[in-house]
Amino acid sequence: MNDDANATTERGTGSVPARQGSKRNDLTAHYSASQLRSDGWNRLKNATARLAQRQSDGKSRREQLAHFEVTVERLLDELDPIESYWAFPGRHAMDQLRHMFVQREYATLAHTVGRVTRSLMSDSYRRRHIHLIPTDDEEEDDRGADTAEERARARPYFEVMIVDDLSPHQEHTLRASLRDKRRAEDPFVYEGVVVGSFEDALIGVLFNHNIQAVVVRYGFPFESRHDMPVLKRYLNRLGDESFEDIPPEDLGMSLAYAIGKLRPELDVYLVTDQSVEEIAGKACENCRRIFYNQEDYMELHLNILRGVTSRYRTPFFTALKDYSRQPTGVFHAMPISRGKSIAKSHWIRDMGDFYGMNIFLAETSATSGGLDSLLEPHGPIKRAQELAARAFGARQTFFATNGTSTCNKIVVQALVKPDDIVLVDRDCHKSHHYGMVLAGAHVSYLDSYPLNEYSMYGAVPLREIKHRLLAYKRAGKLDRVRMLLLTNCTFDGIVYNVERVMMECLAIKPDLVFLWDEAWFGFARFGPTYRQRTAMHNAQTLRERFRGGDYRAKYEAWKAEFDKLDPEDDATWLDRPLMPDPDAARVRVYACQSTHKTLTALRQGSMIHIHDQDYKGKVEEAFHEAYMTHTSTSPNYQIVASLDIGRRQVELEGFEFVQKQVELAMILREKIATHPILSKYFRVLRAKDMIPSGFRESGMEAYYEPGHGWADIWDAWAGDEFVLDATRVTLEIGRTGLDGDSFKNQELMDKYGIQINKTSRNTVLFMTNIGTTRSSVAYLIEVLVKIAQELEERLDDSSDFERDLHDRKVASLIEDLPPLPDFSRFHDSFRFGGREETPEGDMRRAYFLSYDGENCEYLNMADGTLDAEMARGREVVSSTFIIPYPPGFPILVPGQVLSREILDFMRALDVKEIHGYRPELGLRVFTEGALEAAAAKKN
Repeated sequence: MNDDANATTERGTGSVPARQGSKRNDLTAHYSASQLRSDGWNRLKNATARLAQRQSDGKSRREQLAHFEVTVERLLDELDPIESYWAFPGRHAMDQLRHMFVQREYATLAHTVGRVTRSLMSDSYRRRHIHLIPTDDEEEDDRGADTAEERARARPYFEVMIVDDLSPHQEHTLRASLRDKRRAEDPFVYEGVVVGSFEDALIGVLFNHNIQAVVVRYGFPFESRHDMPVLKRYLNRLGDESFEDIPPEDLGMSLAYAIGKLRPELDVYLVTDQSVEEIAGKACENCRRIFYNQEDYMELHLNILRGVTSRYRTPFFTALKDYSRQPTGVFHAMPISRGKSIAKSHWIRDMGDFYGMNIFLAETSATSGGLDSLLEPHGPIKRAQELAARAFGARQTFFATNGTSTCNKIVVQALVKPDDIVLVDRDCHKSHHYGMVLAGAHVSYLDSYPLNEYSMYGAVPLREIKHRLLAYKRAGKLDRVRMLLLTNCTFDGIVYNVERVMMECLAIKPDLVFLWDEAWFGFARFGPTYRQRTAMHNAQTLRERFRGGDYRAKYEAWKAEFDKLDPEDDATWLDRPLMPDPDAARVRVYACQSTHKTLTALRQGSMIHIHDQDYKGKVEEAFHEAYMTHTSTSPNYQIVASLDIGRRQVELEGFEFVQKQVELAMILREKIATHPILSKYFRVLRAKDMIPSGFRESGMEAYYEPGHGWADIWDAWAGDEFVLDATRVTLEIGRTGLDGDSFKNQELMDKYGIQINKTSRNTVLFMTNIGTTRSSVAYLIEVLVKIAQELEERLDDSSDFERDLHDRKVASLIEDLPPLPDFSRFHDSFRFGGREETPEGDMRRAYFLSYDGENCEYLNMADGTLDAEMARGREVVSSTFIIPYPPGFPILVPGQVLSREILDFMRALDVKEIHGYRPELGLRVFTEGALEAAAAKKN
């Protein structure tokens, strides 16, 4: 995962690179190198302050002073190798600090370390140059100079990694040469950091989130001068490629390729002494420019700025800002445009005070004057969508201002015709179910594996998907199967092996369309580990793989062995990996993302990403019509602009933010697991709790275990059928005696203002995001401790009767949970092909049949009417969607037969909300006469 890209421990045995002869860092207490770096500087600040104080006292015994000297030296040893990958404070500063330490200049050392630490914690080094030792005309305390005005004037800062084997003097000259090329009109400012080998370059782009460009020079070795066994794990993350035996002349190109796999957003510039014309034809996609031999530093400087500018550009946001500054007269719609109706008002001026005027100056329904139409984009919106496609690895990207619910319906309508069969994850978002109704699809529901003890579902096993496709193949209906629709990742954090699912499904049906609902997974593109489980990344991967000769050879060998097996035996297909025919398989992949849920965008800002080989020839016109059908003719331009600006952010700092997001979730896991009172009443669900062992081929059980430390999860993410998104922290709360909904409202929200939006019977879900801070995690831990302490005190003061009541509540939440019901079946009136053949149903027909009230009646669960009807053998068929919340998935859809298991599950749930169910009336179901008429009409 992204911050796992920084993780350097493997069950307590990992290490951070250290210089030869120095002590190796022990990271058992830290999830990532960035966490170690931050904590390391704070510890060094405290240690040097104490050391300076002891020296100035003059009364300390020598052994006391020696104790602090050992501590400071150890901390310097820990930070020294890490800082070699950062421009600030950097390797030269570490040498200065060590010199101060050796010379016993402890007061100067403490002062300098304090300045560095404050600059790192406040990010002030990004806004101005920080002198390690203040000059005479510089303020001693740099904290006061960090004004809002200065921050507004400051240019964005980044770092450029230069890969070359240089002496300290050569390194200083190179960095100074680039710094001398700065101009006042430059839009950005950067500093260079020099690393000396192939391995150092890889570790640098994973450690240093400030890096935006890499200059790869020639003549550097493969191996690092540091002792870094952890790098072997990083190299494994690049896939099957081996880089150790690369000829020296090919190291530069190979490094550019490797960096592109780890961080595709980075610009790479090659400096070579070989034929640039020959190399240019082999350059990878992220290589922006090749320079021959001794580069022109000004040209390199300008290219670096130009590359970052291309990501910084926000076509529509900029156009909207420019429009808001123009003097205009509004003589059509929208009185609120330019804020006129607010400024004239005597009664709603507080609205203008609250929001500020810019939002109203930018509010318009105009599509001219430098703006654009979302429905027919040709200008800045079109360019903004093209930049988003580049950022997210798509062929086409479309913005949506109605949320991902609308995106899902657009894609389904564009691709699915009436009577097409669609395989759908049954516990997916309700928009998909309604989308099936609108499209007229024949729905074939797939059941996820149940997590009965937590009242939630996992995800759909690949074996189940393949089994269903084979059933349609044998029934002669495979040509009608149009789409596979899955949620990745699920609300609870279960993530599919996207590559494996698409590979094996294409082996059975080569033209199958995939719709991946990534509503909660938009951030995943910007972390090396997460990226490999995203739809767009794997679409591109499969496209390239099917074109390659190596895959074709492997396929031919696999096919020769497969043809020897019995094709009618299910085990032939289900018990071994399948490989699609590269000549027949078509890569057709769609992903819908709620940008506003996981990245920076206004509410309802979403994107549709497409990588479909047949889009231009088969889908483009239908997609355009579907987009026009569901998109408002008055889209909110503020939402569109926020999507544009959100794309800019993740291209330039998504790696950093996602890295920290994962790190904070890991810290939360650790603190809950190791805190004595928290671990008594709460437990974070682990991978082994949420993913059965059969789907965890790596054997990884937890990200963190007390006494064992952090697990290296790369192997799990690379190969397991399902993995757990670390940013989702599912907390089991059954031992508190409160159900999830009560815990959410009575404890977290009402008392402490902590917002969450997902609970189950005995769990609550906390999600970190790119806006989460360490202080917010600390506050959550503090609140959980208070809740646990209050519960502890209440139980201590309880009578025997009260304690027995609490124990019974706990048992009902932990032990007496109803099993989750599977999808039963569609009634025969809405089936075509016979009950025993295939399970799809015409949900649209059932949905609109219920519009006539005479076709429906209510059967009450409370007075026994419903039980009596089922007891006499009646097939009770739902006419509506029935959705208990929590858990929030439909347990009945129109046309579905009510089973005894579903009825028992509804009775066992003590939730307040069951959408579609009216307790005073009962379940709305079809009359027997309506079903008979529907069956007759079908025939």
